[in-house]
Amino acid sequence: MTNMSADRRMIKVAMAAPYLDRDEEHDLAIRWKDHEDRGARNQIATAHMRLVISMAGKFRNFGLPMSDLVQEGYVGLLEAAARFEPEREVRFSTYASWWIRASIQDYILRNWSIVRGGTSSAQKALFFNLRRLRAKLARSNSSVTVQSIHEEIAVTLGVSLADVQTMDARLSSSDTSLQAPSIAGDSESAERIDFLISDEPLPDEQVSDMIDGERRRIWLASALKHLNEREMKIIRARRLVEDGATLEELGADLGISKERVRQIESRALDKLRNALVDADPRMASYA
Repeated sequence: MTNMSADRRMIKVAMAAPYLDRDEEHDLAIRWKDHEDRGARNQIATAHMRLVISMAGKFRNFGLPMSDLVQEGYVGLLEAAARFEPEREVRFSTYASWWIRASIQDYILRNWSIVRGGTSSAQKALFFNLRRLRAKLARSNSSVTVQSIHEEIAVTLGVSLADVQTMDARLSSSDTSLQAPSIAGDSESAERIDFLISDEPLPDEQVSDMIDGERRRIWLASALKHLNEREMKIIRARRLVEDGATLEELGADLGISKERVRQIESRALDKLRNALVDADPRMASYA
């Protein structure tokens, strides 16, 4: 059986399912909630499959198979049936509509692109409404600019202009593999990834920086050994922590004036500078 015939059969079965009046729907919901009667739950779900098909049809322009949209909508329908509270006196179709729509939209967001988008509620609203609002604004004023359309959409949906521009660019183009052949290079084997520019240092520069950093760390550890206990305490508290202590704080802790702390710190820094230069004359440029 082809997918087309299977879809038609599913729609035919859904359309043939009888409607439920309010009392019958309420009784079935009670049987499911109080007695976990799966037959009652399935009867409610079957009776509302036409709602799933109708809602799935509203999202067919996103390029995903209609059968998949219906299946995801059915998942939402079953979730609604499991959570439905008949004592609230709300018709099941009203309650289930949100769950069906949410399930279909989540499926579209997960499968429309290899790059996940619309992670927040505002982003989801932008994803599903941008095309409609853009077309509506363009129809209302033929001389309107793209920039003004983006600005009005941003205000309407409560998102930033940058988000609107980014989403519009994504919706206007398809995904492209980084391993796809590139027409920018002379080589026939060139791929798109070969022409991506990175702000990161080159691998050899990263290794060189890592080696130099480790060497300087060793030099500093060796230079610190030239300090006495009080000098070491002041240098650690003032220079080797993110939020250094003040001269007043160290003076109170050591029982000396803040001016004396400054003098000891200055002497300790001179010792460190001399020790580092002795270890490597090139360090003089950092001293």
